[in-house]
Amino acid sequence: MLFGMDILLLGGTGFLGQHIAQAALERGHNVTCLARGTKQPPEGVEFISSDRDRTNAYGTVEGRTWDTVIDLTSQPKHASEAAGNLKSKHWVFVSSSSVYENQGNISSELDPVVDPLNGDYMENMSQYPAAKSACEATYRIAKEPVLIVRPGLIAGYGDETGRSGYYPWRFAHPTGADVIVPDPTFPIAMIDAEDLAAWTVSSAEERRSGTYNATGHATTLAEVFAISRELNSAQASERAVADEMLLACDVNPWMGPKSLPLWVPGHQWRNMALLECRAAYEAGLQIRALKETLMAALQYEEQRQGERPAGLRDEEETELRERLASSQ
Repeated sequence: MLFGMDILLLGGTGFLGQHIAQAALERGHNVTCLARGTKQPPEGVEFISSDRDRTNAYGTVEGRTWDTVIDLTSQPKHASEAAGNLKSKHWVFVSSSSVYENQGNISSELDPVVDPLNGDYMENMSQYPAAKSACEATYRIAKEPVLIVRPGLIAGYGDETGRSGYYPWRFAHPTGADVIVPDPTFPIAMIDAEDLAAWTVSSAEERRSGTYNATGHATTLAEVFAISRELNSAQASERAVADEMLLACDVNPWMGPKSLPLWVPGHQWRNMALLECRAAYEAGLQIRALKETLMAALQYEEQRQGERPAGLRDEEETELRERLASSQ
């Protein structure tokens, strides 16, 4: 086990990156973050502002030999240039469970993945799985040990997508006597960003290699709703609406505007959030209680400025409730 490592974090100012940087600092490592810098990294990080789309993006760091390079990119060009220009004794690439071909039934890390993207950049989010697959392929051919982490839904404090914080926040700010929710039996699993970050750093200390799925324990949306009510001592009840009605009312699944997060209609997608993570658990991945993760997500939502990126706006939920009443 290595302590006092020199870690280069590529893209460490966003959601997961900030947690990784903080975890590494707390474990006594020296952390250098190379990123465009849309946000400030944690105090104590050496920050190098660099746009990875530009020529000589790694000029200030490529002369050093790093104990570990941790890359969070989704762009194949970023991965190939980092692997080609940097010197490291160990590599960590944070991929995604989205790379699997069959999203509704992921049995192990050996399941087939989508073909790598044929290009340097993904043009839209529909190419995200192929782009991550291409980044994986780049790092797999490194001479040094390589760890590839495939997280599921990342949740908790700092969740910019708003997915994990929507229901705790909505039960804290109801627009009526009930909160409109999707199918409570829908299976769900999520991993707290702090847990994922801590395990990523400890795996770097061990110079762990191989491919690992990483998410929390399987549950259902019913537990998410129950915890959300408990966190707020909420008086509002939950009102479950059938998939067909939500779609007829133009409610989007999973994430984004006018959505009900963490839900996807269709039997083929029912288990998309679930992952077999036995290997990661045996390798030390520890998962905190779901209540802690949802509480942290709620704290972040209460501090959020501007429009929420996921869920129903107040007027949208009110309009939907009225529409449901008129259809009865």
